[in-house]
Amino acid sequence: MDFLNFIDFRITDVLDIIFVAVLLYYIYKLVRGSVAINIFIGIVIVWAFWKLTELLDMQMISSMVGAFMQVGLIALIIVFQQEIRKFLLMIGSTNFANKRNFVKHFKFLKQEGISTDTDVDSILKACEKMSSTKTGAILVIERNNSLDFIKSTGDRMNIEINQPILESIFYKNSTLHDGAAVIAGNYIVATRVILPVSNERNIPLRFGLRHRAAVGISEKTDALSLVVSEETGLISYIKNGEFVLYDSITQLGNMLKQDLI
Repeated sequence: MDFLNFIDFRITDVLDIIFVAVLLYYIYKLVRGSVAINIFIGIVIVWAFWKLTELLDMQMISSMVGAFMQVGLIALIIVFQQEIRKFLLMIGSTNFANKRNFVKHFKFLKQEGISTDTDVDSILKACEKMSSTKTGAILVIERNNSLDFIKSTGDRMNIEINQPILESIFYKNSTLHDGAAVIAGNYIVATRVILPVSNERNIPLRFGLRHRAAVGISEKTDALSLVVSEETGLISYIKNGEFVLYDSITQLGNMLKQDLI
């Protein structure tokens, strides 16, 4: 009888497990690929150790770890302020009301490895061509957080992505080349967009305003940024407010596709 009571889960218990799993998934998704992922894993390990000591009734060590977890809450808020901001933006995003984007939030329920509908190959081919001619460009790729607040600063578009279109937007004599182009799904949805500039002091001085703007939008949202330098022709990939290093354009493409899943 006791065994039957033990396995007698209520519907609220099932919902509790599902909600915790979803919450942990979103936290992991926000910090994945950044330095914060190591802090997140460390917190999970400490929390699991704390619960284990409670389960084994090890009162002294349990009380010590418990006090550390409680006092450390304020420190964690400071450490994860960017990630907390992105999480709240994701929860409050107007995209949640959109059926297509609502389903997109639950992609983890689908089979892993299914690539996004964004034409990453055309984007990279355009970046390579602009790199060879040292044509400055900045592309912002929308993910979960809505970018409506920056789209309104530029010209609204609805153009399907292809290499010639991207090159023509950033052609030096084009009226659209000044500012960023915003990509959502497989469409260019805005051009001449003004981005918030990062005040981060650790950005190397060789990077100009274009790179600081790319860092700024990736700090405030979960968007991805690609920047083609007008001075060197180098292509920079920026995510979570950080420059992501890569060895080849193929590796960059693989990282982009993975981050857009």
